[in-house]
Amino acid sequence: MKYISFCFLFLCFFTNQLFSQAIDHWETVVFAEDIWKYRVGDSEPPSDWFETNFDDSNWDEGQGGIGYGDGDDNTNIQSTISIYMRKDFDIVDISHLEMALFHADYDDGFIAYLNGVEIARANMEGDFPAFNATTPTQREAQMYDGGLPVPFTLSKDKIIQCLQNGNNTLAIQVHNRGINSSDLSSLFFFSVGVNQTVMNYSPTLSWFTPPFLSSDLPIIKINTFGEQIPDEPKIVAHMGIIDNGPDNRNYIFSDSLNGYDGQIAIETRGASSSNFPKKNYGFETQTSQGENNNVNLLGMPKENDWILHGPYSDKSLIRNVLAFHLGNLTDRWAPRTRYCELFINDEYVGIYILMEKIKRDDDRVDIAKLDFDDNAGDSLTGGYIVQVDRFELGNGWFSPFDPNHFFVYQNPNSDNLTNEQEDYIQNYITNFEQVLASGNFDNPDLGYTNWIDVGSFIDHMLVVELSRDVDAYRLSSFLFKDKDSKGGLLNAGPLWDFNLGFGNADYCDGWETSGWNFDDENCGQDQPFWWDRLQEDTLFNNQVQCRWDELRAGSWQTDSIMQYIDEQAATLEEAQGRNFERWQVLGNYLWPNAFVGDTYEEEITYLKNWTTDRLIWMDENMIGNCPVVGTADLEKNISLTIQPNPFSESVNFVFKKNNLVKNGVIKIYDSLGKEIQVLNFSNKNKMEWDGKNGVGKNVTPGIYFYTFSNENKILQSGKIVKM
Repeated sequence: MKYISFCFLFLCFFTNQLFSQAIDHWETVVFAEDIWKYRVGDSEPPSDWFETNFDDSNWDEGQGGIGYGDGDDNTNIQSTISIYMRKDFDIVDISHLEMALFHADYDDGFIAYLNGVEIARANMEGDFPAFNATTPTQREAQMYDGGLPVPFTLSKDKIIQCLQNGNNTLAIQVHNRGINSSDLSSLFFFSVGVNQTVMNYSPTLSWFTPPFLSSDLPIIKINTFGEQIPDEPKIVAHMGIIDNGPDNRNYIFSDSLNGYDGQIAIETRGASSSNFPKKNYGFETQTSQGENNNVNLLGMPKENDWILHGPYSDKSLIRNVLAFHLGNLTDRWAPRTRYCELFINDEYVGIYILMEKIKRDDDRVDIAKLDFDDNAGDSLTGGYIVQVDRFELGNGWFSPFDPNHFFVYQNPNSDNLTNEQEDYIQNYITNFEQVLASGNFDNPDLGYTNWIDVGSFIDHMLVVELSRDVDAYRLSSFLFKDKDSKGGLLNAGPLWDFNLGFGNADYCDGWETSGWNFDDENCGQDQPFWWDRLQEDTLFNNQVQCRWDELRAGSWQTDSIMQYIDEQAATLEEAQGRNFERWQVLGNYLWPNAFVGDTYEEEITYLKNWTTDRLIWMDENMIGNCPVVGTADLEKNISLTIQPNPFSESVNFVFKKNNLVKNGVIKIYDSLGKEIQVLNFSNKNKMEWDGKNGVGKNVTPGIYFYTFSNENKILQSGKIVKM
């Protein structure tokens, strides 16, 4: 459900620090259980029904909530499509008020007015909906089942605009999904932040939480001008971003929109996740004329297509970020990410992850641009991005070898492809599948290696298997192909959608740290047959083992992965509390949770323990061997020592039997697994590292990792400490 308000959280006249100092306490002026005037919506009310001076003396009167069908109704009414409510209240002195909060719990939608000015709405469309207007979607009230009402914030400026000393009127129209709806709920509260010590109103209720005024994460604010955000097509909206940089706070009211301040077109997105109340969004940054506007957002390279991912069932909030990090450590592109806190039409909707959308771009999937007139020769051969997913997602084709998977024309999509281009990429992938299904699939001259970039398939497989994501391979799985003149082989990736990985799913054995995804008995039959078939090739398996050994000795060391998880959790430590106050999911089972933690710390501990156990199992059960001809003697005779360790300025890697070291390489990684320096040597018995990274800057004190390899075989790895 998306909640929409016209009380915009833009600039005000006071700094946020002054707000937090000026508000002495909060008081509630209007309670849901107060006596309200109301009118059942059996006909159109007078046009001025929401104005302060409207005469409501002939309206009914009753205790809120007013409705039917649930246990939250103090005044029961007949089944209806809508009701209209009014509540008068007094304000002693508006100069004593710094902020206000309007809380709403409702079924199914509402619009609220304060002295005739609209201040909040949810699940309602149109400026002045008719009495028989229905809501676009169904929404269930929350408080009767232990949930919380939804808050809408009124700034100092809005208070000055809306309120007056003396008598004021809160007017609300509540609408149902349909005339045959089984229930209607209406529970509304109005509270104020007071800058005096005196109490003029009433104490707040136990569930009341003051709004936060600043964040250590960037803040994104989206205004849809009263429109519901649809699945498609995109609607025009305004987006503002406050981002004062690392180690600086971002103040909601006082800071300028320094990260972005302009037009966007936005829609909801997702398949099964579309059923969650916390939605995912796709948006395009646009000029005021609606043209594409390539911009940098939160430090990411310029583009106009973006995703706002809202983790809901992933209570760690970081599984996608972790998977993309592991993918980037393989030196393959995966979407960049930044955490933020999101407001939509003044409603706080929690922690979101701004991420790059998968598309062809020099800074994303760097393949050739395919134009509409590229219909022959080398220009026809690339670039294409195809998605393996549900057939409902777009135009494409079913695999003739496996009816369980469907290929979607992703980028360009089918609207921007010619018949020749559609035929080309479909035939290419079908030919690859035909070769893989044949008896000669592993023949070096005729087999699959002539059709795919094997290294990309191995790296993709290792991230999928480490995460044991239950949707991987069969859903949200991507392939891309460049022009033949630029390599032209089919690549696996980029990585996408790992919310159900890392032990989060309670189906397809997703909670197990043992076993392989590619041959899972429960869901393996839904996956492309390629992955099982590739395991039948000994050479492929040995390459998998070699790549695993390389990653585990270098960027995928357990300590590095654990530290990365800890750093992400630390980044979210402040904001996660607000996120879970908003969504109330900790301690509650949500499909598809395999584990339910009572606290955020328990969720992070589970993620770390599960990932550690998975790494151990994969270390012990990897599918191949990694033979390298001519290295047996090297393994026996080469010995490497580190002097000094810890070090302050420089460190020496000292070798014995140096005459056997022909093509030695030392790679240095930071504590998060990122490669920062490469030292090449030949016929030396000592190699010095001066403590600088690849761009000549001194590294900070801390733990670092190294690998020593010779003739492409890793012979030693370990830790070094910079003091």
